[in-house]
Amino acid sequence: MTPTHGTPPGPPAGRTQTVIAAGAVLAIAAHLAGRWLGPAAPGVPVRPADAPLLAALALGGGWLVLGLLARLSRGQFGSDLLAGISIVTSVVLGEYLAGTLVVLMLSGGEALEAYAVRRASSALDALARRMPAVAHRTRGGTLADVPLADVAAGDLVVVFPHETCPVDGTVADGHGTMDESYLTGEPYLLAKAPGSAVLSGAVNGDSALTVRADRPADDSRYAKIMRVMRESEQRRPRLRRLGDALGAWYTPFAVAVALAAGAASGDPVRFLAVLVVATPCPLLIAIPVAIVGAVSLAARRGIVIKDPAVLEVVGSCRVAIFDKTGTLTYGRPALVGLTPADGFERDEVLQLLASLERYSRHPLAGAVLGAAAAAGLPLREPTEVAERPGQGLVGVVAGRTVRVTGRTKLEEAEPATARLLPPTTGGLECVVLVDGRLAGTARFRDRPRADGREFIRHLAARHGFDRVLLVSGDREGEVRYLAEAVGIAEVYAGQSPEQKVEIARRETAGARTVFVGDGINDAPALTACTVGLAFGQNSDVTAEAAGAVILDADLKRVDEFLHIGQRLRAVALQSAVGGIVLSLGGMALAAAGLLPPVAGAVLQEVIDVLAVLNALRVGFPPKALTDY
Repeated sequence: MTPTHGTPPGPPAGRTQTVIAAGAVLAIAAHLAGRWLGPAAPGVPVRPADAPLLAALALGGGWLVLGLLARLSRGQFGSDLLAGISIVTSVVLGEYLAGTLVVLMLSGGEALEAYAVRRASSALDALARRMPAVAHRTRGGTLADVPLADVAAGDLVVVFPHETCPVDGTVADGHGTMDESYLTGEPYLLAKAPGSAVLSGAVNGDSALTVRADRPADDSRYAKIMRVMRESEQRRPRLRRLGDALGAWYTPFAVAVALAAGAASGDPVRFLAVLVVATPCPLLIAIPVAIVGAVSLAARRGIVIKDPAVLEVVGSCRVAIFDKTGTLTYGRPALVGLTPADGFERDEVLQLLASLERYSRHPLAGAVLGAAAAAGLPLREPTEVAERPGQGLVGVVAGRTVRVTGRTKLEEAEPATARLLPPTTGGLECVVLVDGRLAGTARFRDRPRADGREFIRHLAARHGFDRVLLVSGDREGEVRYLAEAVGIAEVYAGQSPEQKVEIARRETAGARTVFVGDGINDAPALTACTVGLAFGQNSDVTAEAAGAVILDADLKRVDEFLHIGQRLRAVALQSAVGGIVLSLGGMALAAAGLLPPVAGAVLQEVIDVLAVLNALRVGFPPKALTDY
C-alpha cells in the first residue's frame, strides 16, 4: 500500500495521514468523554458525544474515501478498499465509533509507511541542482553572464574555481584540475591544460579555466543523461506491494462474506460488523511496522533505504546486473607493467608518459602518475596538449612529440608499427609513441574485490538469482578480465548510459532485476530496474535514483541488504497471514451475530497488537546478516 497512490491533491501524503490519524484519536477520546451528556435533544439527529466522530468521519474519512475512489476509477484496489467500504457503511448505519476506529486504522498504517518512505528529493532534482543556470561567456574581452541555452558551439566560457562546468568543450586557457566522478564514476581529479577535453557537470578545482564549447549546452553529455534519466523516471517499474497482493484476494472474499451475512440475517448492521472485523489491519499496520523496522535495521548496517518497496520485492529478483568499476573492483586501477621498445628505457618512457597524462581525463592517468611518483621521476611541463575522442592523447614534452593511443587505433593507422607490439594480455593497455616511433606498452589492472567470486557464486546458491550480468562502459579486455576473475559469463562492455538503460529495460521486461552501480552514468539504469542499488557515495544523483544506497563499498553489505529483504518479507507474511486468519475467525462470529460492529473493531485492534508485536521482530537483527 503506497500512501501517495490515489490520494487527492494537497499536502504531502505522510503529513496528511498523520493529521487524520491524530484527529481520529482526539475524536474517539472526545466521544468517550462526552457520553455522560446523554442522548440527543429532541429534533437533533445525533448525540453531542457523536459530533467529534462525525467530524473525523467527514474530514478524515472523506479524504481517505476520495483517494480510494480515485484509485478505483483507475482500476486499482488493494487491502485498503475494504476499510473504505467500512467507513461509508458505518456512516450510513449510524455506527460512527466503529467507522472512526477504521479511519484510525487506515490512516495510521499509511502514516507509518509514509514515515518509512521519507525521501529527501527526486533524482531529477538532484540532477538539475548540479547544473548552473547561467554561463560566464567571454567575447571581445568582456565577461557576461548569459542563460545556459544561449551558449553556442565555439563560444568561450569561463569556469570559476569550484564551479560546475556548464558545457562539453576544450580548455582554451588555464591550468587546473576537474572532478569528473559524477559523470564517469571514476573518483579521480583530472589535470586540465589547453587542449584538454572537459565534460559538462564536472566540478572545477582551484583555478579558473577558459573553455571553448564544443556543442550547445542542450546537446551536452550531461543534458543527454538527464533526458535519459527523466524518461527512466517516467517509466520506473511500478512495484506491487505485499499488502496489495494479499488484499487482491482477501478484499472480495470479505465483502462476499459480509453480503451473505447481511442478506441471510436481513440486518444491515450484521454486514457492517463483518466488514469492520474483516478490515485487514495486519496488512494496513503490521506490514508498515515491519517495514519501519527493516529500514531501521538497514540504517544501522550502513544501508539507506530510500524506497521501502525494494525490500519487499528484492527476494523475488532473479537477474543481477553489475557495473564494473567500484562495485566488483576497488575502483583504483594500477600500472602493472611497462614494456619499453628497442632504443628506450623504462623510466624514460614512464617519465614522458606521466608528464603528458597529468593533463588527460582518462582515469588510467592516475595510475601512471602514481607509478612515476613511486619511481621518483620528476615530471616535465607539456605543451600543445590535445585529446580528441578516438584519437588518443598527444603533446610535446621536452621537445619530443609524445602520443598515447590504443592497440586497435595503431593497427588501423600504422600497421607496420603495430606489428612491433608485444602479444596482447588481459586488462587495459596503452601504446606510447615518441616522435612517431614505438616507445613502449603500458598495462593496467583494476583489482577485483577479494570476495567477488565467492559473492557472485553466493547469489545463485542462497538468493535464487538465475543470471548475473556485467555491464560496463570500459573496454572489452578489462571487462572480460574482471568477468573471468569473479565468475560472470554474460558481459556487455563499452556501454553508454543510454545502452545500459536499454539492457536494464530488456532484462526487467523478462524478470525482476537488481542493478548495482555507482556514478551518475549508472543513474538511469538504476531507475529502470526493479531494484536499484547505489554502491558507495560517489554521486548524489545515483543515490537519489536508487531504491537503496550502500554507504560502505563492501559486497557484504549487499548480501546484508538481500537478507534484510528476505527477513522483512518472511516476518511481514507471518504478521499478515496470521492476522488474516484471526480476522477470519472474527468474521465468522460477526456473521453469526455474536460480534457487533464496535466489539468487532475492538477485536480487530487486539489482532493488530499481536500482528504488530510480531512485526517488530524485523528490527532486531539475527546473529548474522551475511552467510558467505
